[in-house]
Amino acid sequence: MTKERLYLYDTTLRDGQQTQGVQFSTTEKVQIATALDGLGVDYIEGGWPGANPTDSGFFDAAPRTRATMTAFGMTKRAGRSAENDDVLAAVLNAGTAAVCLVGKSHDYHVTHALGITLEENLDNIRASIAHLVAQGREALFDAEHFFDGYKDNPDYALAACRAALEAGARWVVLCDTNGGTLPGDVGRIVAEVIAAGLPGDHLGIHTHNDTENAVACSLAAVDAGARQIQGTLNGLGERCGNANLTTLIPTLLLKHPYADQFDIGVSHEGLSTLTALSRMLDEILNRVPTKQAAYVGASAFAHKAGLHASAILKDPSTYEHIDPSLVGNARIIPMSNQAGQSNLRRRLSEAGLSVESGDPALARILERIKTREAEGYSYDTAQASFEILAREELGQLPSFFEVKRYKVTVERRKNKYDRMVSLSEAVVVVKVDGQKLLSVSESLDETGSDRGPVNALAKALTKDLGQYSKALDDMRLVDFKVRITQGGTEAVTRVIIDSEDGAGRRWSTVGVSANIIDASFEALLDAIRWKLLRDTVAGDVGV
Repeated sequence: MTKERLYLYDTTLRDGQQTQGVQFSTTEKVQIATALDGLGVDYIEGGWPGANPTDSGFFDAAPRTRATMTAFGMTKRAGRSAENDDVLAAVLNAGTAAVCLVGKSHDYHVTHALGITLEENLDNIRASIAHLVAQGREALFDAEHFFDGYKDNPDYALAACRAALEAGARWVVLCDTNGGTLPGDVGRIVAEVIAAGLPGDHLGIHTHNDTENAVACSLAAVDAGARQIQGTLNGLGERCGNANLTTLIPTLLLKHPYADQFDIGVSHEGLSTLTALSRMLDEILNRVPTKQAAYVGASAFAHKAGLHASAILKDPSTYEHIDPSLVGNARIIPMSNQAGQSNLRRRLSEAGLSVESGDPALARILERIKTREAEGYSYDTAQASFEILAREELGQLPSFFEVKRYKVTVERRKNKYDRMVSLSEAVVVVKVDGQKLLSVSESLDETGSDRGPVNALAKALTKDLGQYSKALDDMRLVDFKVRITQGGTEAVTRVIIDSEDGAGRRWSTVGVSANIIDASFEALLDAIRWKLLRDTVAGDVGV
């Protein structure tokens, strides 16, 4: 059966940048656009040229892409021609093959927000789209507030769409701008629009996630006949975000009936890069990836319960809806006090440790995990610390170095500008290859800002570890979480540290103590040992 073409339009660089706290640099936008093109989307919306220096700079530096690069703007203003509208001119000057213009399709917004007549707004849409087409550009029209407008005045909402289509628009995109329309209404309205004469292969859908239904609304529009989907990576976007392409793309490519009916242009090879792309975006934004994100989250294929893990060992499809490798993700069998030997053996196997069923070491490891979790440890997320613990119990943890002592001081003092500043200093003494080494580091970064005592400890510990120092050059701490697990005088502090290296590996370690610095140091030690273990396996470090 011949598949229909369904087009993917990414607006991460424009609508995604409207997320609170998100501001891409030009270099970052180029990096993201290049990655999106490698994924296989059909359109990349680069921003609004002329609206800010970053967007304008991006179009000057935009990479050559297979995907159609698209500039975003708005329809011309009333009282002037399209040829003399400076905002429209700036969008055209970006030189992109396609241009998407947003215009009003809700009568209330026309008369109250724009303050013009309904007919003037239709004239603005026609003239603007016709001008784009005359300049040889592929024209798209974002019908802003379409679904709310259709509910209030369907004839006018349709008239706005027809004006764009008749003027030569390749796509008319129906926008749920406020994000309040539910999937049933989206599907019904899109079907009615097509029945009214607007062809589905010229209709797109643009949804927001204010009711946590953006993906469902997009799929409802496709079911009704729309053939373009707009969305963002990781669901970035204003307020609650846009339709999440990291959820939509694998659903369309892997799930019935979409996989049987549509060609979306993303190959299975491209799909396998999806998790890495999602995490690259979080890294650029300095955000911790959402563990529970569908398909690409670290917990998307995690199996904590012993009953689940036992079934997974026999047949992964018992508790997994897809093979995680299809989206570049991996199965995780977390270790916790709910774990049984099935979980344990599976996790040990993934760490490269083969232990036969019935080996007494399994019971010892389980008992140690359960005892330590009663003390406040958590191995549910700290997979690297679990491996360190297991190797210790199995006698398979190399003695890379020994910490003889450490000390951290925190000083509060006035600087030369008579301002109070903090400064942390750490001293660490380790024994490596029979030799004692002392390292001292401060917590100041290259800008002179204090990064805190844990940073000072990390720098001091990795400063001189003899033959192992080089292996730690590309390691860095990317997240630090603290939780008090008990209250009152018996309070215990749990610290989780997330680390990353140049190979793209990311791992979590845990430390527990009544003292936050001591808990942090324990988690840091595990992080370094796990990194050295991995590089030992790769043959980069001697033992």
